[in-house]
Amino acid sequence: MSKPLNENSVAELKTKLRGRVIAPNDPDYDEARKVYNAMIDKKPRLIARCVDVADVIACVNFGRENQMLLAVRGGGHNAGGLGIADDALVIDLGPIKYTRVDPAAGTVTVGGGCTWGDVDHATHAFGMAVPSGIISTTGVGGLTLGGGIGHLTRKCGLTIDNLLSADVVLADGSFLHASADENSDLFWALRGGGGNFGVVTAFTFRLHKIDTVYGGPMLYHMSDAADVMKWYREFIANAPDDLNGWFAFLTVPPGPPFPENLHLKKMCGIIWCCTLPQEEAEEMFKPIRAFKKPALDFVGPLPQPALNSMFDPIYPPGLQWYWRADFVNELSDDAIAQHVRFANALPTMHSTMHMYPINGAAARVGKTDTAWNYRDANWAQVMVGVDPDPANKEKITKWTKDYFDALHPYSAGGAYVNFMMEEGEDRVKATYGDNYQRLAEIKAKYDPTNLFRVNQNIKPGGTKRAA
Repeated sequence: MSKPLNENSVAELKTKLRGRVIAPNDPDYDEARKVYNAMIDKKPRLIARCVDVADVIACVNFGRENQMLLAVRGGGHNAGGLGIADDALVIDLGPIKYTRVDPAAGTVTVGGGCTWGDVDHATHAFGMAVPSGIISTTGVGGLTLGGGIGHLTRKCGLTIDNLLSADVVLADGSFLHASADENSDLFWALRGGGGNFGVVTAFTFRLHKIDTVYGGPMLYHMSDAADVMKWYREFIANAPDDLNGWFAFLTVPPGPPFPENLHLKKMCGIIWCCTLPQEEAEEMFKPIRAFKKPALDFVGPLPQPALNSMFDPIYPPGLQWYWRADFVNELSDDAIAQHVRFANALPTMHSTMHMYPINGAAARVGKTDTAWNYRDANWAQVMVGVDPDPANKEKITKWTKDYFDALHPYSAGGAYVNFMMEEGEDRVKATYGDNYQRLAEIKAKYDPTNLFRVNQNIKPGGTKRAA
């Protein structure tokens, strides 16, 4: 438990920071405590808007010395709202927002408060990209530390497979650099182990020469969903690395660029991304288009940042979200039948199911080479109930839970941590599998008192000694 704070100690913290400290009596407190998922309504004791590493060190020391719960916030997109907590000191990295591209070295260094839109903007000017997710407002820190799945996974691997180093503030307030050559045990743990080990204030990534891609959504009528899924499971398993496509159930938004006859229709689709030159990409898509004529075909050449931000307008901050997820090895006919059943019952326009392929380059990294354990799974599957209206919270939650319960028996067991809400220790252990014990030992070395526990928590040494 946090001990009571007196105003003198809060005033002292304010003198140590260049950034602003926001308290419950400040007029912008309610705005500052919002996160992407509006279903999360937490009331922290203080929110520190850190502008540099010195601010982060001061906050970590203050939190430890005052026995405060610490929450670390990057982009605030986390499914379970784990960038914020009741009665906590929130270390908000948002102002630590900078990018530095080194085109000769083929790297980019990114501040801990950046979003992927910031990174895409900086790197695209040099005709290069870092593999990330599918929404550009997502924070770099959260997505990276959890693994990083998106449009370029099959071509370039997970985001963590392209992480070269990280700057980290530890629980004792010390600062270190983690890479394959320095503090390599910590570097191993950061690549998939989430925010368990410290506050990452900067990331350096390897860049790929990816500028324009050939991509976008192809949508099919729900009556074709079973056929499309059966075709897709075979096709993507054997596709070249240059081609990525994730499967979705969705409701077509009622506005441009979608044709009026499809507005608010429940459909299935594949969102493609091909990194080949346009002429070669069009050849590759001939058998895809020949398989079954899509009801809508928006696939074509576009800048990589345009694909990465395509869904931003559909999913702005402030919607209600309920998430459940699994890794999947095989997509059986029985599982497909269950998917189609729940897809036909999509409860709201924003609710959806995504299946992201994690084969290709991502699968050629060893299970123990990083903390991310499910290298042999074929997909990361997530179902989300989403709606702007809090009155629909129960409706979207029930659909998601029922959908998950129906499909979980067909799963590989664990789930991608970035798709998990607060689901308990057993679920975290299932997610890390054989890597869990090593992670617990590294946690005991770098955070022995479990100061950083507002996350998918790995307890130090695997014991019950810490809160």
